Amino acid sequence: MFGRAEKTVFRSLKMEKKFDVIIIGGGPGGYVCAIRSSQLGFKTACIESRDTLGGTCLNVGCIPSKSLLNLSENYHKAKKEFNSLGIEANDIKLSLSKMMNSKKKSVLTLTKGIEFLFKKNKITHIKGKGSIISKNIVSVVDKNNKKMNYQTQNIVISTGSIPTSPNGITIDEKTIVSSTGALSFDKVPKELAIIGGGYIGLEMGSVWKRLGSDVTVVEFLDHIIPEMDHDISKEFLKILKKQGINFKLNSKVTSVNKVKEQAVVDLTNGKTSERERIQADKVLIAIGRKPNIDLLNLKKMNIKIDHQDRIQIDKKFQTSIKNIFAIGDVIIGPMLAHKAEEEGIAVAEIIAGQAGHVNYDVIPGVIYTSPEVATIGKTEEQLKKENIKYKIGKFPFLANSRAKVNNSAEGFVKIIAEEKTDKVLGVSIISSEAGTMIAELTLAMEFGSSAEDIARTCHAHPTYSEAVKEAAMAVDKKPIHF
Repeated sequence: MFGRAEKTVFRSLKMEKKFDVIIIGGGPGGYVCAIRSSQLGFKTACIESRDTLGGTCLNVGCIPSKSLLNLSENYHKAKKEFNSLGIEANDIKLSLSKMMNSKKKSVLTLTKGIEFLFKKNKITHIKGKGSIISKNIVSVVDKNNKKMNYQTQNIVISTGSIPTSPNGITIDEKTIVSSTGALSFDKVPKELAIIGGGYIGLEMGSVWKRLGSDVTVVEFLDHIIPEMDHDISKEFLKILKKQGINFKLNSKVTSVNKVKEQAVVDLTNGKTSERERIQADKVLIAIGRKPNIDLLNLKKMNIKIDHQDRIQIDKKFQTSIKNIFAIGDVIIGPMLAHKAEEEGIAVAEIIAGQAGHVNYDVIPGVIYTSPEVATIGKTEEQLKKENIKYKIGKFPFLANSRAKVNNSAEGFVKIIAEEKTDKVLGVSIISSEAGTMIAELTLAMEFGSSAEDIARTCHAHPTYSEAVKEAAMAVDKKPIHF
């Protein structure tokens, strides 16, 4: 029920409709939350500032980047590998415009798909920028600056994140770009400098390297993908260097300046204090993202945020105002689309009085390069800090028949199990099929499986997944093929 204060506010505002649940943000977390809310019988609305649903992930992130990763890999194979495999493909040419059009078509198809799901589930799609003006009222300003207010019993904040940039460096999406700009170059840059050796930087670096760019990745730390197991990080670095990507590790960016139609990146080595300068046609800033909360009116609403601008929540995703929830990139945890989706389902179920659930110990992370890198659970480094005794099983794809015949035998599977109980605590995979293979381990860990459970499970032959079985057997030092 609405309180006296809210009733007073309602009388002073022009109200459009009343809803049970309003979600602010139509990205993976938001639109999934909307669908699940509707399935549970709630009258639901979803507010999105873009013209299309799907958020950053679908429009300018996960999906278009995967399209370009796939297309660029096919181009690279046709140009560099086919002849040696008996497939004579001469005079291979790149049409970047056609490639970009293919990417756009994929995105359009999927955004239309979400629109269909909204209609199917009778969800109201409100286009505009949403802000919270009371615990039961959301205000929306559309692209024509028209304002409308909506009444609701529950509000879910799912506004995602935006790119961050080092102090003093301005992203113009022309010469100095975020991932959005890097997905839309009108020509292949001769030289591309990437600041940041994480997921986004390495994926975009792979795309443009395959298409002909001279790519240099600048990383502040002495290793790439710092959140992953160091075994994986070291091996992955070797593979990427072999592919021709240049790396400047232990390097702090002191400035990025535009000089005519190029950019100049100044670096300082963290160990030697030696200075270096890189010139590039394009510079990609890929040092991370921050919660997109500026327009939500959180301060006036006294909704608490932490020192990293993340909205503070309890175990039920409730903010400091109990009927206002938050999910996805605006709260603590990895900024991953599938994590947001799980939270979206959980929140809808919690609002319905059910036991919404997200197991943060088993959320996989994947880098969609070639080969892919997939991880889940604890790393060796984390377990050492926590003084947990463990044992390891590793199996290389050099000993996997399917990987060998497919010319993709780089990488390995690494399984970490608790020493005493044999329970699987963490898994890392480098393989062309890593993103798919990690699902088996996610399910196994969700149900508390031991390494022996996996080792005793029959895997089809010949498949990449046999390496998972062999790695599980290796935990007990009894692999068959290595």
